[in-house]
Amino acid sequence: QVQLVESGGGLAQSGGSLTLSCAYSGRTFRSSAMGWFRQAPGKEREFVASISGSGGRTLYVDSVKGRFTISRDNAKNTVWLQMNSLKPEDTAIYYCAASNTFARVAALYDYWGQGTQVTVSS
Repeated sequence: QVQLVESGGGLAQSGGSLTLSCAYSGRTFRSSAMGWFRQAPGKEREFVASISGSGGRTLYVDSVKGRFTISRDNAKNTVWLQMNSLKPEDTAIYYCAASNTFARVAALYDYWGQGTQVTVSS
């Protein structure tokens, strides 16, 4: 059974930075594509970024391109989301997810973490 545990959320000022971490336990991490999603109050869950098992491919939603960076270390079973130039509209609960498929579609992700709150003040 795969378990995902996010950490690193919190409060940041507009223009500031936060780094989210996701610790993975269970089956082989390097065979899993990993994704970050977010859900703001009253809105649907939104794709943010994903990274392939090798780390060689990444995808981002347009609204975070150039500001967020997804990365992974297969030796540490960890994936990160570095968030720079934060905006109030980035406020949401951020979820880490694992999939057999490198994708941006939430339905293709089999395992999810519990989420971590990110709040950006203006």
